[in-house]
Order: sequence, then C-alpha cells, then structure tokens
Amino acid sequence: MNFRSDLALECMDINQKLPGVHCHEDDHGEFRLTRLHVQNEQGARALGKPVGHYVTVELPPLGDYADVYGAAMHCIAEELHRLLPKQGTVLVAGLGNHSMTPDALGPLCCQQVLATRHIAAELAKSAGLGKLRPVSTLTPGVLGRTGMESSELIAAAVQALQPAAVIAADALAARSLSRLGCTVQMSNAGIVPGSGVGNARQQICESALGVPVIALGVPTVVDAATLVSELSDCQPNDAQRCKTMMVTPREIDLLVQRAAKLCSMAINRALQPHLSVEDFLALVE
Repeated sequence: MNFRSDLALECMDINQKLPGVHCHEDDHGEFRLTRLHVQNEQGARALGKPVGHYVTVELPPLGDYADVYGAAMHCIAEELHRLLPKQGTVLVAGLGNHSMTPDALGPLCCQQVLATRHIAAELAKSAGLGKLRPVSTLTPGVLGRTGMESSELIAAAVQALQPAAVIAADALAARSLSRLGCTVQMSNAGIVPGSGVGNARQQICESALGVPVIALGVPTVVDAATLVSELSDCQPNDAQRCKTMMVTPREIDLLVQRAAKLCSMAINRALQPHLSVEDFLALVE
C-alpha cells in the first residue's frame, strides 16, 4: 500500500542507500538534524522527490514541547539561512486555509513574520533596528475561496516585487505517526500544495517563478491508511475507505499554534539575524 507523504526523509526510510541521494544525520540531543541531498535525476526518480536539498529537524512532539524559541529554532533558522540568497528582498507566502486548523499553519506563520519592505532605512536605524532586510508577506488563501491558485497570486507578487527568493510555509502530510507534529522540513526544491493529501495544486518552484523557492513546513495530518496499517490488520474495505481520509491529533490547535511560532521565528531569525527573539516578539506580537 502506498502512503502519501510530503517528507523526503520518509521516502528514504523505505529505500535506503539510493543512487544519486546523499544523507547525513546529526544528533543534537533533544532534536535530530538530517540533511538529504537529491543530487541528480537518477536520485529524483529513486526517491520520488525533485532534485534539491531537504533538511529535516525532528523534535519532541510540539503538543508537549513548549520551548519553541530555543536551540531547535536557532538550528532551523541557520539551516534556512543557508538555503536563502544572502541579499535581496524575500517574499514569505503562507499557504493553506486559515479556517481549517490542520491547514492553517502557513497563514498563522505568515502573520508572525516581520514585514520590513515598507520601512525606510533611516527610520529603521533611528528605531535601533539596524539595517533590515526587505521582507514582504502574502497569504494567498485557497482556490475554493479566492477562485485563484496560490501559485498564480504568488507569481503576480513575484513579478511586482522582483524578490531574491520566496519562502513558502505550509502544513504537510506525513506517512508515519511518529513524525506527526514533531518534524520540520525545509527544501529548496519548491512545493506542490495539497500533494500530501491527494489534492495537488500547481507547483510553486524556481522553474515556475524564476526565483529560488524555499519550502518550510510541519506535518499536521497522516493518511488514515497509516493508522489501519500500523495499529491493526487492514481489511480490503477499510483500506479503500482510508484512501479518502486524513487523520489529525486531538491537540491540533496547540500543535499548529506552536508550529507556527517555531517556523515564523526561524524565518525572522534567518532573515534578520542581528535582531533577538525579544526584538521580534516586541515587533510582531
């Protein structure tokens, strides 16, 4: 049975030592960092993911892990900084449906990102903020509400702003229960919104937009088929019904709130490394 997943690391779990794929793990005590590099088309075919770098940080479950501004956040910020161009405006897009909690990670994250493109250099300096990197944010919503693909709205914003890069924050789908709500994935290979839940939309990537796209997300749902497979014997009728179902944990509200804080603060730190966590909390919240 094929389980849907947005996590490159889960594909690696199934297919170890793939040609054209390099994987390196670092244990940091309370969290684990894995860098996975899909080096060529051979690796892309073997893994089922586009060529690019995939960085995964595995944490304690965010429903229990309250230290969202601690060492793990700084690690995520550093890895995100590595993937981004060193200069130029950055557009942060919060993908997903704000009205649906498991899909609200992107919009909630975007709300807490410090937008600075409109702040004049002299004003920033006089306020003690130093030299701010220009940042804009966009919450494109979903097709059913706007009648427009997220990719179309982001492409229009890219054409107007001419940013150096786009950061796309989104809720992800996992295959394994063990990674639900405790995994952060970053990638410079872009993203296909909805692909993990069988509702793939237009791809948001460098080839489509003309600028680098860094995807950032946390899995908030798993395939119902995963539960059937992991917890019981899967009957044919159950397997068929599970193909159309996704499952999310009871504490999803808390999980998404903390995941959004973690991701937004990591983005803020990656883009404005000279500012402290306290600075961001004072400026954004």
